[in-house]
This record gives sequence, C-alpha cells and structure tokens, in this order.
Amino acid sequence: MSITVRQATIHDLDLVAPLFDSYRQFYDRPADLGLAQRFLRERFQHHESVLLLAVNEQGVGIGFTQLYALFSSVRAARTYLLNDLFVVPEARRAGVAVALMREAADFARAMGAVGMSLSTAHTNTSAQRLYESLGWKRDEQFREYNLVL
Repeated sequence: MSITVRQATIHDLDLVAPLFDSYRQFYDRPADLGLAQRFLRERFQHHESVLLLAVNEQGVGIGFTQLYALFSSVRAARTYLLNDLFVVPEARRAGVAVALMREAADFARAMGAVGMSLSTAHTNTSAQRLYESLGWKRDEQFREYNLVL
C-alpha cells in the first residue's frame, strides 16, 4: 500500500470529517458527521490544531493525527499534544500509524518543539506497543489528573 501523509487544510474537510467521526465512534461516541465537520472546521478556521492526513494511492483518506500546540513553562518552550490518532480498520497494520507518528514528530521538530505528549487508554495495548516502538516513553514521574467541567 502506498501511503502519503500531508498536512490537511480546510479544503480537506469532506475527506477528514468521516475519519474524525469514526475516531469518535471508536471511543464510544455516537455517530455525528455534522458535529465532526463543525468541530474540525472551527479548528481550521482558528488555526487551533494541525491535522496530518494519510491518503492511499487513490487519494482516499485512511488515517489522521491531530496535534495541539502547548507550552512548557518549566522548559520555556513549545510542545505538542498528539491528541488523536486513527487509521481505518482496513488499513491497519500497513504502516499508516507509523507514518503518521513519524510525520507528527518531524512537524513538531520543524516547529522548534522540545517534546510531544499523548494519552491512551490503559487497555489500548496495541497503541502502547506502537508508541514504545517509536521511542515514546511512558511517564513514570507524573500523574495526570482531569477536571470535567
């Protein structure tokens, strides 16, 4: 399978939104293509995220990852949160996720970031293996907390 990874633009909304909707469904959210389109349109319009899109040789979207810029006060530098990673089931185990992850790291380096972070479910062991195979380290120093508003 030939894979191309590129930065998506608002002109790719119709290609990316179904992938994003499927990603949300993977995490037990109801299908809502309209919501997916609105959410992504706002991210594009306000330049609030960077979305990397993987397409196959026919130009069909087969995966994406979404990055959000953050800043480390302690390190006084930019970091990125890799918030979303999704590959359509029929393209899994074909190197799509690896290509997306590598492109994300290359993008972050090019932007002068000093690091990247991500979270995944404790039960998502296949993703954990992928991350660790690419050099990501599980944080043993800090605990993560969330506040639902």
